[in-house]
Amino acid sequence: RPHRTELYEDAPPACWPIVYSPDYNITFMGLEKLHPFDAGKWGKVINFLKEEKLIADDLIVQAREATDEDLLVVHTRRYLNKLKWSFVVATITEIPPVAFLPNFVVQRKVLKPLRTQTGGTIMAGKLAVDRGWAINVGGGFHHCSSDKGGGFCAYADITLAIKFLFERVQGVSKATIIDLDAHQGNGHERDFMDDHRVYIMDAYNRYIYPGDGFAKRAIKRKVELEWGTEDAEYLQKVHTHVEGALNELKPDIIVYNAGTDILDGDPLGGLAISPQGIVKRDEVVFKAARSRRIPILMVTSGGYQKRTARIIADSILNLHNLGLIDKELATGGAGNPRVEQMIRDCTKDLANLSLQ
Repeated sequence: RPHRTELYEDAPPACWPIVYSPDYNITFMGLEKLHPFDAGKWGKVINFLKEEKLIADDLIVQAREATDEDLLVVHTRRYLNKLKWSFVVATITEIPPVAFLPNFVVQRKVLKPLRTQTGGTIMAGKLAVDRGWAINVGGGFHHCSSDKGGGFCAYADITLAIKFLFERVQGVSKATIIDLDAHQGNGHERDFMDDHRVYIMDAYNRYIYPGDGFAKRAIKRKVELEWGTEDAEYLQKVHTHVEGALNELKPDIIVYNAGTDILDGDPLGGLAISPQGIVKRDEVVFKAARSRRIPILMVTSGGYQKRTARIIADSILNLHNLGLIDKELATGGAGNPRVEQMIRDCTKDLANLSLQ
C-alpha cells in the first residue's frame, strides 16, 4: 500500500495546472553564480507570465517539498544518506565550495530547493492526468537515478513522478519520456532500463556529458545530434520521432523534459537552436500529445543562459495562444482522457440498464 503523501492532495480547481514555489530558487552568498546555471530562472519565468497577465500567484499550484518517505519510492536509503555529506552535494551540483559548508546549510540552501522542485514534478504528474496537461516550472533532473546523482541533479524527479503514477493512479500503466534537453537523460534511462512500461525517446548532442553508453541501451528512440545542429534539421527530427514514438506506443502519460540548453550559444549544450525554434519545438510536442488526448507533464530541465527564462515564458504563452493549454479545458475535464473514459463507461452502464 502506498505511503500517505501530501503531494497527491487535490489542487484547488481554480488553479492552472502550473506548479511552482518561490523555494525553487537557489540564492546563497553568490555561490549559485559559480555554476553556469541561472539558479533564479524559475522565478523569472513566473514573473514574465505574471507580467503578461496569464497567471497570478493565487492561480498557480504551490509546490510542496518531497519528504524522505516520498523520495524512498525510488531512491535508496544509502543514496539519501550520502547527501548528508557536503562534498557529495558539491560534486553533484558542480559547485566546489559547497564542500566546505556545514551540511545543515547545504540541506536548507541547496537541497531543499531541489526537493521542492522534485515535489513539484510529482504533483504535476497527477495534475496532468487529472487535467490533461501540467507544467512544473522547475524539475527535469534527468541525470539522477535511484542511487546516483550528477550534472546538477540530486533527485530523480522524472522517475519519481512516473512511479508515483504507476503505484497510485488507476489506469496509468504505460509512460513515454520525451527528453529534448541537449544532454542524454541517463538517470531515468538507468532507472527504467528493463521496464517495458516506459518508452524513452531521447534527442541529444552525442559529444557532450554524460556519454553514458550503458544507459543508452534503455533508449527506444535515440536521436543523436551533431555539434551546432540548427532549427530546420532539429525540428524535422523532433517532429518525425515524436510522431513515431507515439504511434509505436500510446502511453497513459507523456513526461516531456523540455531543456532549453539547446539554445544557440549555450555554454554546455553545443547546439544552435534559435529562441523561435525552442518555442516551435514545445508546440510540436504539445500538439502531438493533445491531438492524441494523452496527458502531458512538462518539466523545464537544463538551460544555462540568462535569456532562457524569457524563452520558457514565451513558449508557455504560445501554447496558450494556440489553445494547446487552457485553464477552462484543464479544470473542466474536457479533453481529459480519464474523465472522458468515465463518461463513456457511465453511458454504457446506462445503456445496459435500459436494455435489461
